[in-house]
Amino acid sequence: MYSYIIGKVVEIDSDSIVIDNNGIGYLIYTPNPYSFKENEENKVYLYQQIKEDEHLLYGFKSLDEKNLFLKLISVKGLGPKMALPIIAMGSISGIADAINRENILYLKKFPKIGDKLARQMILDLKGKLEVTGIVETVNDEVYEALLALGYKDKDVKSVIGRINKENSIEEQIKEALRLMIK
Repeated sequence: MYSYIIGKVVEIDSDSIVIDNNGIGYLIYTPNPYSFKENEENKVYLYQQIKEDEHLLYGFKSLDEKNLFLKLISVKGLGPKMALPIIAMGSISGIADAINRENILYLKKFPKIGDKLARQMILDLKGKLEVTGIVETVNDEVYEALLALGYKDKDVKSVIGRINKENSIEEQIKEALRLMIK
């Protein structure tokens, strides 16, 4: 089992990155591939899924993201391919808060999460998610502001992973708007 990998990002795709480590390119599925920069060395926390017919790596910028991912895939009926968009679109604290407060409407905004699966997430994870020391992956305020400005959900999702989360909310919104115009 892998814990993390340190290497240079050589490719970025819509749902994955390729990290070169000692001449070997590792294909890693990640929630926000555009948060990585090409030709930059990164430490990526890994989860390895081994199935009969495939071996997949899932990668995260922080341990908090990885831990949330592990909790999400422990929910009955929720696999890694469904957990990645949840982490990509929601903030870690927002997801934890929604589960702990039983906010089904918030959980249903994620792709392929219906009423039944949202209730299962609450049943399996309520009280098990800690929110201390978490780095937000996507700012809910930026997401909501873009929706309020009339942009379509899928367009917002396509740019939200590419904005710099270290900027102020205003700067993040401006950056997202610049990306939307392109």
